Amino acid sequence: MPHLQFEINRKISDDEKKALAERVKELFSLVMDTGTDHVGISIREYDTYNLFIGRVKNNKEGVALVNADIREGRTIQQRRKLALGFMEIINSLFFIPFDNMYVTFTEHKGEDFHLNERYLASWHQGEDPLNE
Repeated sequence: MPHLQFEINRKISDDEKKALAERVKELFSLVMDTGTDHVGISIREYDTYNLFIGRVKNNKEGVALVNADIREGRTIQQRRKLALGFMEIINSLFFIPFDNMYVTFTEHKGEDFHLNERYLASWHQGEDPLNE
């Protein structure tokens, strides 16, 4: 069950949050070759100067930090495509410059992800963990 965390230094509307969540779920499913029902998403809003990236010169243009807790086993190509996809979504919805974004991945064994009915197995290509 990936937990995809988005931290943005501006207030965003509920409609923008819904759009972000839908686009992120679709992207994750496509790139990571899995279903969407187990995807967890957190969106956190901060004031202008509550998020920093060393190279950002003007926080008023926006800053976005993304942390993706995912199951181990994905390739660097998948992770890179996902990171760039997150950045594209953030830029298109919130107009935050690409240089003002930072994405990190944390990988876990499948058994570290728990739902009410069970924990997840290790990732395998083409899976849909809630429908297996």
